[in-house]
Amino acid sequence: MKISLASDHGGFKLKEEIKKFLQEKNIQCQDFGTYSEERTDYTDWGKAAVKAVIEGNFDRCILICGTGLGMNITANKFLGIRATPCYDLYAARMSREHNDSNVLALGARISAPELAKEIVSVWLEIIFQEERHQERIDKRREIEEKKF
Repeated sequence: MKISLASDHGGFKLKEEIKKFLQEKNIQCQDFGTYSEERTDYTDWGKAAVKAVIEGNFDRCILICGTGLGMNITANKFLGIRATPCYDLYAARMSREHNDSNVLALGARISAPELAKEIVSVWLEIIFQEERHQERIDKRREIEEKKF
């Protein structure tokens, strides 16, 4: 599995911890920025990491900002992206099992690093229950394609 990563300045420190955590688990990842705590806009970094998933170069993406919400909103503007902000293990599990989430949004000001790592672990391990939930994914895709 290949993971793209990105953060803004508020999520930089947590992104660095998550990147190290993934590397320790031998999960291939690429950091799309930001590369410091200097103020920057999450949209710029999130867009780059999500595009890498859309283009098929990465399987999933992890985005981090202060709350995870701005990154989540940005990611969900892309056709085919199913971004979910997860602040606990249950949400991480359901985001994969029921929603086939391909982008995880974390809030560095909400989730402590150890909890964030547990969330990432669950999100990476859980398999989408396609037979039960694919119809819903397909219906959401139809909505996306109509661009209401």
